[in-house]
Amino acid sequence: MTTATGCAFAALICFGVGDWIYRRAARDGVAAHHFLMGQAWLFCPFVILFAAATGTLTVGGAALWGNLAGLFLFVGFLLFARSLRTGPVSVNGPIFRLGFVVTVVLAIAFLGEPLTAAKAGGLALALVAVPLLLGAAPASNGGRRLAGRSLAEVLVATVAAGAGYFCHKLGSLGGAPPASLVAAQAMVFASLATLSTATVERSLRWPPGLWRHAVPAAVVLSAAFLFFVHALAAGQASVVVPIAQMGFVPAALLGIGFGGEAMTARKGLGLAAALAALALLALA
Repeated sequence: MTTATGCAFAALICFGVGDWIYRRAARDGVAAHHFLMGQAWLFCPFVILFAAATGTLTVGGAALWGNLAGLFLFVGFLLFARSLRTGPVSVNGPIFRLGFVVTVVLAIAFLGEPLTAAKAGGLALALVAVPLLLGAAPASNGGRRLAGRSLAEVLVATVAAGAGYFCHKLGSLGGAPPASLVAAQAMVFASLATLSTATVERSLRWPPGLWRHAVPAAVVLSAAFLFFVHALAAGQASVVVPIAQMGFVPAALLGIGFGGEAMTARKGLGLAAALAALALLALA
């Protein structure tokens, strides 16, 4: 196993646990903007201190791609967190993680990464997986309007996240250290999360219970992004990103095994198609 692959698999596990924490926070009534602010306030200083301690903290230059990644990822994670208020993690989690399709297309189109038969097959299977997962979504208590809104939010979140991951690859190609890219991302993400909460709530008060969700989310997502950007620096985006975004598998299993979410035949087919897609892309 190469360094890039090993780091991508470590990111996979951390992202999956992060998805599960998002769903638990949503179920406990934590607003998306509160959750992102709490997570970001812990995530940001940790990754900045990590970059400084390892002697890789830089500002400007190629690290600016990390700032742009922070913008895209804030939009993506905010909409993803909102979508979980009315949609199950075993459906929305896989859809969100299929943002790798956006990154793969960008990497092939603009970075000249090869489009092999395995990659083409993987992308085709991923596109099959999306409608299967959409069709598996159960009706929400709020009816069709709420279910449709949840799906619209997670689809926009998917595109934004894929663009953010591509920005990290551009920063790596420009020579920015992985930890600096994550720190640059965190600075923008934390600023936007704080501004969003201040705008909505007109205060920065933390609601009761936020700590118990924000702390584990910050820990696992800090690890996830550090592993992920290290993998991008060492490997092809069209291979590394699909592996890392396989995090929907542990998230879905946690949702089904511990969250009481139903495992339907159609949902199973969707997950199987997504797994096959990622396996092909990882072998490309």
